[in-house]
Amino acid sequence: MTWRRGRRLGVDVGDARIGVASCDPDGLIATPVETVKAGEGSIARLVALVDEYEALEVVVGLPLGMSGREGPAAVKVRAYATALAAALPGVSVRLIDERLSTVAGQAQLHASGRTTKSSRSVIDQAAAVVILQSAIDAEKARGSAPGEVVDVATEGNDG
Repeated sequence: MTWRRGRRLGVDVGDARIGVASCDPDGLIATPVETVKAGEGSIARLVALVDEYEALEVVVGLPLGMSGREGPAAVKVRAYATALAAALPGVSVRLIDERLSTVAGQAQLHASGRTTKSSRSVIDQAAAVVILQSAIDAEKARGSAPGEVVDVATEGNDG
C-alpha cells in the first residue's frame, strides 16, 4: 500500500478533556489543535473538526495496560471511538496503542520549559500529537496503517 495522502486527526480521550491534533496533508508532522471538554457535545465538536480539517481519518489512542491488556479506561475509549465512528460515516476511525503518549507529551512540554501546572490545558493536545505522529510514522515505515479500524456495524454485537 502506498501512503494515503490527506489530513488526519489524532485524539487522546480522557475523562475530563480530549486532546486533538492534526497533520498536514503529506503526513509529515502532527501539530496540536485544541482541547475539547469531555462529555456531552464532545463528539459533535470532533465531527466539526473533522469537517473543518477535511480529515480522511481519525486516530484514537487506546490506553492499554503495560501488559498490553485492555482495562476499564480502554473499554471507555473503545465505546467512545465507536460512537465517534457512528457520527462520521465515510471517515475511518482507527484505534492505536497509546501507551505512554501522555508521559511523552509531558516530557516534550517540560523540555520546552513548561511546568505541569502551566501546561495542563495542553498536555492532552501534546498526547494527541504523540499518538498521531506515531501513527503516521508507522504507516509510512510499514506501508500500511497501524491499529484497528472501528467497525460500527459489528461493535457491540454479541454474535
